[in-house]
Amino acid sequence: MHDTGFAASYYAASAHSVEPWPTLQGEVQADVCIIGAGYTGLSTALHLREQGYSVVVLEAARVAQGASGRNGGQVCVGLNLGQHELEAWLGAEHAQQLWELSVEAVALVKDLIARHKIHCDLKAGILHSAFKPSHVGPMQRETEHLQQHYGYQGLRFVPRDELRTMLGTERYQGAQLFTDALHLHPLNYALGLAQAARAKGVQIFENSRALDYQHEGSSNENAQINTAQGSVRAKTLVLACNGYLGALEPRIAGKIMPINNFILATEPLGADLARSLIRDDVAVADSKFVVNYFRLTADHRLLFGGGENYRSRFPADIPTFVRKHLLQVYPQLESTRIDYAWGGTLAITRNRMPFFRRLDQNLYVAQGYSGHGIALATLGGKLISDAISGSSEGFDILARVPSPGFPGGTLLRWPALVAGMLYYQLRDRLS
Repeated sequence: MHDTGFAASYYAASAHSVEPWPTLQGEVQADVCIIGAGYTGLSTALHLREQGYSVVVLEAARVAQGASGRNGGQVCVGLNLGQHELEAWLGAEHAQQLWELSVEAVALVKDLIARHKIHCDLKAGILHSAFKPSHVGPMQRETEHLQQHYGYQGLRFVPRDELRTMLGTERYQGAQLFTDALHLHPLNYALGLAQAARAKGVQIFENSRALDYQHEGSSNENAQINTAQGSVRAKTLVLACNGYLGALEPRIAGKIMPINNFILATEPLGADLARSLIRDDVAVADSKFVVNYFRLTADHRLLFGGGENYRSRFPADIPTFVRKHLLQVYPQLESTRIDYAWGGTLAITRNRMPFFRRLDQNLYVAQGYSGHGIALATLGGKLISDAISGSSEGFDILARVPSPGFPGGTLLRWPALVAGMLYYQLRDRLS
């Protein structure tokens, strides 16, 4: 866990004040134990508690200190693969079910924010911008396909000339505008979920890393989860660790690859300069394989994410690492001060689709959101809750998605991934 990356973030500096949760001491019992206090774990806990289950959440560090408290704040419709790809791979029916879940995920985030009065700078609209001319045609076809075959009207194609009135950059060739998508302060959203869960009786323990767990009995109906200073006995266990899974569950570790992504926040730009960069205050993500993504904060800073690495350590100079990507999009910010820069670890899967599974009778896992975590992890928590209470239809739609492991498992996945990423980065640079 990169604590310095979290502490250095704009989100940590602008987080709502929250009292720390206790560390687990001694033995506690619950119907369900959840490992990980990010979006997946917190959403699962909140939804389970609303159905009457007793719930304990174990967090190795602080609530939302992982990717849930450090990301770009974009709540996207859809998945990493387009609907044409999903239809060809999984069939039209399964692809449509996945699309409908993604739309439901965004609506659920919005509903939770309203229902629990979470103050997280919620705004509407995401532009998915074409980085190269060759990306424009596929974007137009995907837009038309979603409108005509899925009946989805929260999307339109923005041609290049119009886009240049919306964004203060010459970099992009066109875009898809998702009017129903959202963006927000991700840490305050997660902290709001945690507060709502605690208010309903969920027990959350920070600085309580799960060291291991054991099932009891041949039916795997009970588990004991051990920490340095205590343990939890529970009927059902949920692994919501994502990029911080480590060696806790070897059966699924090779399904994901932890990678690091980096973000900066400029000094406050003032309303006029900020709106000259993003006229309508939407969020933006481009079509590069290693995505650039950016948006304006509530105090008129530009928050810009770009670049990643595949090592255990962050770059020594994160501002310089990200700034080169920023200036390729907005060269007019050459003299702008960078006030914050940080990194975070997320988990990707080999096919960039989330990994949902029921490993044993009462052991559930959701991970590998591959950059779509706010919406899909929030929904994932609800689907896990539904599955535990006996209604697994939604969970099974995601669990049926095949998920090949990385070649060589955890031992060799790193060099294989780096080779693949370098290939796609080269493609990004070529026209």
